[in-house]
Order: sequence, then C-alpha cells, then structure tokens
Amino acid sequence: MDITLRQPAHGRLITADEQELSVPATLRYAATDPLAVYLDFPPEVSLDGTGVTWTFGRSLLEEGLRGPAGGGDVHIWPCGRARTVVEFHSPYGLALLQFDTDALRRFLLRTYAVVAAGQEDVGAAVDEGLNSLFGSV
Repeated sequence: MDITLRQPAHGRLITADEQELSVPATLRYAATDPLAVYLDFPPEVSLDGTGVTWTFGRSLLEEGLRGPAGGGDVHIWPCGRARTVVEFHSPYGLALLQFDTDALRRFLLRTYAVVAAGQEDVGAAVDEGLNSLFGSV
C-alpha cells in the first residue's frame, strides 16, 4: 500500500527576542515508512535557500501531544491547550516552533487510519533503512 498524506501546518517561529514569525510547513506521512512523520519546510524559510525536511517518529508526535517528549534533535511538548511546541536542534542552532495542537492531532489520527498503531511492519522499515544506508554492500 503506497499512501502518502500531506497536511499544511502553520507554524510560529519563536525568536530569541520572543517575537513570533509565521512559518509555512507541510506535515507528511507515508505508509511505506509507517514509523516516521515528516515536517517539510519550503526553501524560503531555510538558511541556505533549500527545502528542509525533519523526520521523527510518529510515536514522538503522539507522546509530545500529551506531555514533554523527545531526545536528540527533536523535542515536542504541549504549550497550553491550543498549541504544541516542536523544538529542533541542528549544527546551526535551535529552532522553536509552535503549532496548533488540534491540527497536529487531526494529522496523527489520519496517519492511524492509514496504518494503525501496532500494525507497522518494523522488519520492512529496518530493511529499507539498512538498504538506503548500505545499498548493495
């Protein structure tokens, strides 16, 4: 089954001086990679003028909607009832964005309609990941 979901996501970048800048993004989910969620940012919002995609676990998104979650490069937590914070760490620095919680929750529910929780074929995902890393070595 090759189903890909896309949903626009309006983010608000929180700057060091606590201003909020509007940032367009797209949430993406592919049945061929059922454990992952993608957050795509267009070229006009990146430092080098190219599109940027952040990939993290669907389970991280689910956990982050309920309470603080994450480690490494991506952290997610609720910020009141209406917003959810997604924090990205990269070699260039830190980006803190807020998204509408209901929009993230709707997207997550749509992903479960495509591949139910617990029904992900982990073996196939591991094989695909190893293949992309090592090819035919």
